[in-house]
Amino acid sequence: MNDISQDEKTWGMLAHLSTLVGLLIPLGSVLGPLVVWLIKKDTMPFAADQGKEALNFNITVLLAMIVSVVLSIVLIGFLLMAVVGIGWLVLTIMAALAANKGEEYRYPWTLRLVK
Repeated sequence: MNDISQDEKTWGMLAHLSTLVGLLIPLGSVLGPLVVWLIKKDTMPFAADQGKEALNFNITVLLAMIVSVVLSIVLIGFLLMAVVGIGWLVLTIMAALAANKGEEYRYPWTLRLVK
């Protein structure tokens, strides 16, 4: 991946880090990567790929959080919310660092709904 420009690597990293908007704005963790993907999908293949990957991961995390909230009725959901939240933060940082190096990061346990 030596032919990836620094600008494209930066946009790839921003695709992952834009999910942190979700800490301030409801559904921001999905909207951030969606915006990066839509803006760069035709001009920067690497950034578009990483935006799509971050979008798919954050949709998966959103679904896991919804299940966790439902399961909080039987108390296990509170533990699941903590595990999903910590995993989300750690994997997001790992993905951002990899994208900044020009590596195509693939999140584990991700539903690839956006093709």
